[in-house]
Amino acid sequence: MEGTLAKKKEEIIEQVQEKARSPQIFNYKKPKGLKAGKSIVTLGTSGLLRGSVQVVKNGEGDNNMHIHTGMDGMWMCLKGEVTFYGPDDEILGVFGPQEGIIMPHGNAYWFASTGDVDLEILQVVTWAPDIKDERIDLEEQKDGVGPGKGEFFDARVR
Repeated sequence: MEGTLAKKKEEIIEQVQEKARSPQIFNYKKPKGLKAGKSIVTLGTSGLLRGSVQVVKNGEGDNNMHIHTGMDGMWMCLKGEVTFYGPDDEILGVFGPQEGIIMPHGNAYWFASTGDVDLEILQVVTWAPDIKDERIDLEEQKDGVGPGKGEFFDARVR
């Protein structure tokens, strides 16, 4: 019986490892010569979560009020200052370096760079496996900002 359990355990471990993605190593540096109001630097993605740093120029890269139906997000300011807004432009928080917010899916929000320097903000998101995620815009997208717009960079080194 013990040998059967050990063999079954080995089979399960092998199946899990076959499906596993390789670890990803990244090295984040703010890209030089940014042209767009918002730039996104991908740190990595696992299939369940994604990490990135958004670089937002003051007054140029603010996004619009929107909801994600199946994506939770964690945001932490690395440099600059960010203000997060909820419905009716209620201020949810003003955050400086090492401060932030967790935004569960289904909440309407938008944010803006409100400091004196470009905002660098860490974004870590994960998706609910049983909910189809959609981004629902509650306002018009701002010029040059929105899904697929801006500049994109990759910080993965392996």
